Amino acid sequence: MVHVAMTVNGKAVSAEVDPRTLLVQYLRENLRLTGTHVGCDTSQCGACVVHVDGKAIKSCTTLAVSCDGAQVLTIEGLAQGGKLHPMQQAFQDNHGLQCGYCTPGMIMTAVDMVNRKGNDLDEATIRHELEGNICRCTGYHNIVKSIAAGAREMGADAPRQAAE
Repeated sequence: MVHVAMTVNGKAVSAEVDPRTLLVQYLRENLRLTGTHVGCDTSQCGACVVHVDGKAIKSCTTLAVSCDGAQVLTIEGLAQGGKLHPMQQAFQDNHGLQCGYCTPGMIMTAVDMVNRKGNDLDEATIRHELEGNICRCTGYHNIVKSIAAGAREMGADAPRQAAE
């Protein structure tokens, strides 16, 4: 067993874990944050995407011990003050989900995409950036629409957030 400590969704957490524990297992089993899903165990589907130190990663192939001291953000940490994050709201408003299994990873990928690429995303960019995320229910049309709307809203929220 090894000691691991990190900040998850703004809260300091620590535990003794088997050194082979994956970050997704730590989040789901130790912290009971079940929004991060396991879809493939091979980094192919993106259902397990979380942010580590501000960057999107696949938590199904990341060891928890490699995140010792890191800042981790999961889907549960996006909403603030009882209000959905603009990207979460855009997925709801634009019907960007069906079964919902891939949705947390899609949203976390989308937030990272906006953080890296900006708020004015065209369809080709969104589709290219989603190559590491698989949805087995949709044709991606409403997912792309949701991400474009969420990106615009994240840009609209930025000046308001800076003023607060």
